[in-house]
Amino acid sequence: MLVVENLRKSFMAQNGLVHAVDGVSFTVESGKLLTLLGPSGCGKTTTLRCIAGLERPDSGRISIDGHDVFNSERGLFVPPNERGIGMVFQSYAIWPHMSVFENVAFPLRVAKGRKHSRAEIAEKVKVALEKVRLGGYEGRSATQLSGGQQQRLALARGLVREPGLLLLDEPLSNLDAKLREQMRFELKRLQLELGVTTLYVTHDQAEALALSDEVLVMSGGKVMQRGNPTDIYRRPNSEFVADFIGSTNLLPGRVEGAVGADGKGVVRTEEGAVHCTFFQPIANGAEALVSVRPEDIFITAPNAARSGSVLPAKVENRVFLGEVIDYIVRCGTRDLRVRAKPEQDFAIGADVALELYVDRCVGLRADDSRKTQIQT
Repeated sequence: MLVVENLRKSFMAQNGLVHAVDGVSFTVESGKLLTLLGPSGCGKTTTLRCIAGLERPDSGRISIDGHDVFNSERGLFVPPNERGIGMVFQSYAIWPHMSVFENVAFPLRVAKGRKHSRAEIAEKVKVALEKVRLGGYEGRSATQLSGGQQQRLALARGLVREPGLLLLDEPLSNLDAKLREQMRFELKRLQLELGVTTLYVTHDQAEALALSDEVLVMSGGKVMQRGNPTDIYRRPNSEFVADFIGSTNLLPGRVEGAVGADGKGVVRTEEGAVHCTFFQPIANGAEALVSVRPEDIFITAPNAARSGSVLPAKVENRVFLGEVIDYIVRCGTRDLRVRAKPEQDFAIGADVALELYVDRCVGLRADDSRKTQIQT
């Protein structure tokens, strides 16, 4: 449904030319939801705006449903209203002077190339509102809606023309935490029921993991990694991805011995030897990082029976969160975060042992900034 090839877009800033989108390529299969995920300034929203036609790229190609809407080699640029897309903005862009009905009907009234009758508009608005569970709200003023209802109204407006491609630009960022969590389920339900191809932009890792068929992680205008949510979380390919997606502990060291054909190897860290799994080739003696999630570290008493890589530690701090306890433990000269079940209850100051398992520890190649740190 969507093809993006070698897309580039630069802006002139005070410090010079900024490459906001730097050679980005990806595809989105029909009926799937792909999330562009990354920190502020990574290029995800600029990429979305280029696809929507709200920004003119410097070069590359964009194809929607088999038709080019931008092609720098051909000098082709199709206006936004002729691209067959629906879009929901971060601010919702709800018109306060219009009713719910008129907000949803507006894209039909201004649609280029086809005039809709009054009956057609009424029927399409009714269907769109029912899809987002706002049936019966047609006559209400848009300003009388709650934040969650306004978000669903914006979705209805994006869906009313039955677009082949739906673009969502951080649509939940203005909601409070509890409502944002509820709306994740609503968005997922809608996407599954309608089967509409969706490109979703967010900096919220939880949203990306919860909603996506695939996640594309961006940094500095480039694609860092693409994969399904499980792979992105469990098999990060770099320090940036491991650290950005959720919480992780990063232990620098060197590869000790040859890494097996199954990717299993040992990294010698200041805290001790850690058995881990590499998903990329790496040489014996190379500088490396071990990424291990807080929930993947088993905390136990020093004299308890144990297996895996074992590191001695001391509890520095703890926070009880109901279903889990978050610990900060000092391991050698480094503080690590550990998330444990309530029955793994240790007081501040207690000596503990940390069990790390090879299938939950990911070995990564150290980047240049980390190499200097390891050497010193």
